[in-house]
Amino acid sequence: MNAVFGAYPNPVKAKLLALRRLIFDTAKATKGVGTLQEALKWGQPSYLTTESKSGSTIRIDQVKTEAGRYAVYFHCQTDLVETFRELYPELSYGGNRAILLDAGDKLPEAALRHCVALALTYHLRKRKAAK
Repeated sequence: MNAVFGAYPNPVKAKLLALRRLIFDTAKATKGVGTLQEALKWGQPSYLTTESKSGSTIRIDQVKTEAGRYAVYFHCQTDLVETFRELYPELSYGGNRAILLDAGDKLPEAALRHCVALALTYHLRKRKAAK
Protein backbone atom coordinates (compact mmCIF):
# COMPACT_ATOMS: atom_id res chain seq x y z
CA MET A 1 0.00 0.00 0.00
CA ASN A 2 2.97 2.32 0.63
CA ALA A 3 3.93 2.08 -3.04
CA VAL A 4 0.40 3.04 -4.13
CA PHE A 5 0.30 6.11 -1.90
CA GLY A 6 3.89 6.95 -2.79
CA ALA A 7 2.99 7.15 -6.48
CA TYR A 8 0.42 9.93 -6.01
CA PRO A 9 1.55 13.48 -6.77
CA ASN A 10 1.77 16.03 -3.96
CA PRO A 11 -0.47 17.56 -2.55
CA VAL A 12 -3.01 14.86 -3.53
CA LYS A 13 -0.91 12.26 -1.70
CA ALA A 14 -1.07 14.24 1.56
CA LYS A 15 -4.84 14.63 1.27
CA LEU A 16 -5.37 10.93 0.48
CA LEU A 17 -3.23 9.93 3.48
CA ALA A 18 -5.28 12.27 5.68
CA LEU A 19 -8.44 10.71 4.27
CA ARG A 20 -7.07 7.23 4.97
CA ARG A 21 -6.46 8.18 8.63
CA LEU A 22 -9.96 9.67 8.84
CA ILE A 23 -11.49 6.41 7.54
CA PHE A 24 -9.59 4.25 10.05
CA ASP A 25 -10.33 6.65 12.94
CA THR A 26 -14.01 6.77 12.03
CA ALA A 27 -14.19 2.97 11.82
CA LYS A 28 -12.59 2.68 15.25
CA ALA A 29 -15.05 5.19 16.75
CA THR A 30 -18.18 3.75 15.08
CA LYS A 31 -20.04 1.02 16.93
CA GLY A 32 -20.50 -2.25 15.05
CA VAL A 33 -17.85 -1.68 12.37
CA GLY A 34 -14.93 -3.66 13.75
CA THR A 35 -11.55 -3.94 12.08
CA LEU A 36 -11.25 -2.59 8.55
CA GLN A 37 -9.44 -4.45 5.80
CA GLU A 38 -7.37 -2.25 3.51
CA ALA A 39 -6.96 -3.65 0.01
CA LEU A 40 -6.59 -2.60 -3.60
CA LYS A 41 -9.76 -2.73 -5.68
CA TRP A 42 -9.53 -1.50 -9.26
CA GLY A 43 -6.07 -0.20 -8.32
CA GLN A 44 -7.55 2.08 -5.65
CA PRO A 45 -7.01 1.96 -1.87
CA SER A 46 -10.21 0.39 -0.56
CA TYR A 47 -11.64 -0.10 2.91
CA LEU A 48 -13.86 -3.08 3.63
CA THR A 49 -15.77 -4.23 6.70
CA THR A 50 -14.90 -7.90 6.13
CA GLU A 51 -14.92 -8.74 9.85
CA SER A 52 -18.38 -7.34 10.70
CA LYS A 53 -19.86 -7.03 7.19
CA SER A 54 -21.46 -3.86 8.56
CA GLY A 55 -20.84 -1.56 5.64
CA SER A 56 -20.27 -0.82 2.01
CA THR A 57 -16.76 -0.61 0.54
CA ILE A 58 -15.15 2.83 0.45
CA ARG A 59 -12.44 3.61 -2.12
CA ILE A 60 -10.21 6.66 -2.42
CA ASP A 61 -8.19 7.87 -5.39
CA GLN A 62 -7.09 10.90 -7.35
CA VAL A 63 -9.45 12.02 -10.09
CA LYS A 64 -7.44 11.00 -13.14
CA THR A 65 -9.02 13.56 -15.48
CA GLU A 66 -8.62 16.56 -13.14
CA ALA A 67 -5.20 17.47 -11.71
CA GLY A 68 -5.32 18.32 -8.01
CA ARG A 69 -8.66 16.58 -7.42
CA TYR A 70 -9.34 13.43 -5.45
CA ALA A 71 -12.43 11.53 -4.44
CA VAL A 72 -14.07 9.19 -1.98
CA TYR A 73 -15.94 6.52 -3.93
CA PHE A 74 -18.97 4.55 -2.74
CA HIS A 75 -20.92 1.67 -4.23
CA CYS A 76 -23.12 3.22 -6.93
CA GLN A 77 -26.05 0.86 -6.31
CA THR A 78 -26.60 2.18 -2.79
CA ASP A 79 -28.42 5.36 -1.78
CA LEU A 80 -25.36 6.62 0.09
CA VAL A 81 -24.39 9.52 -2.20
CA GLU A 82 -28.04 10.55 -2.50
CA THR A 83 -28.18 10.68 1.31
CA PHE A 84 -24.93 12.66 1.47
CA ARG A 85 -26.31 15.20 -1.03
CA GLU A 86 -29.31 15.81 1.23
CA LEU A 87 -27.15 16.14 4.35
CA TYR A 88 -24.25 18.09 2.82
CA PRO A 89 -25.36 20.04 -0.28
CA GLU A 90 -22.20 22.16 -0.01
CA LEU A 91 -19.99 19.20 -1.01
CA SER A 92 -19.22 18.37 -4.63
CA TYR A 93 -20.39 15.03 -6.02
CA GLY A 94 -19.65 12.81 -8.98
CA GLY A 95 -22.89 11.16 -10.03
CA ASN A 96 -24.18 8.60 -7.54
CA ARG A 97 -20.77 7.26 -6.59
CA ALA A 98 -18.35 9.88 -5.29
CA ILE A 99 -17.63 12.89 -3.13
CA LEU A 100 -15.18 15.06 -5.10
CA LEU A 101 -12.53 17.08 -3.29
CA ASP A 102 -9.88 19.61 -4.25
CA ALA A 103 -6.35 19.20 -2.90
CA GLY A 104 -6.10 22.98 -2.46
CA ASP A 105 -9.06 23.06 -0.06
CA LYS A 106 -9.27 22.15 3.61
CA LEU A 107 -10.60 18.63 4.18
CA PRO A 108 -14.27 18.91 5.30
CA GLU A 109 -13.58 16.55 8.20
CA ALA A 110 -16.88 16.64 10.09
CA ALA A 111 -18.97 15.99 6.98
CA LEU A 112 -16.60 13.28 5.72
CA ARG A 113 -16.54 11.51 9.11
CA HIS A 114 -20.34 11.38 9.07
CA CYS A 115 -20.47 10.15 5.45
CA VAL A 116 -17.79 7.52 6.11
CA ALA A 117 -19.63 6.34 9.24
CA LEU A 118 -22.87 6.02 7.23
CA ALA A 119 -21.07 3.96 4.56
CA LEU A 120 -19.34 1.75 7.14
CA THR A 121 -22.71 0.95 8.78
CA TYR A 122 -24.79 0.77 5.59
CA HIS A 123 -25.58 -2.96 5.83
CA LEU A 124 -26.23 -2.76 9.58
CA ARG A 125 -28.93 -0.15 8.97
CA LYS A 126 -30.42 -2.16 6.08
CA ARG A 127 -30.59 -5.29 8.26
CA LYS A 128 -32.28 -3.36 11.07
CA ALA A 129 -34.79 -1.83 8.63
CA ALA A 130 -35.65 -5.27 7.26
CA LYS A 131 -36.57 -6.62 10.71
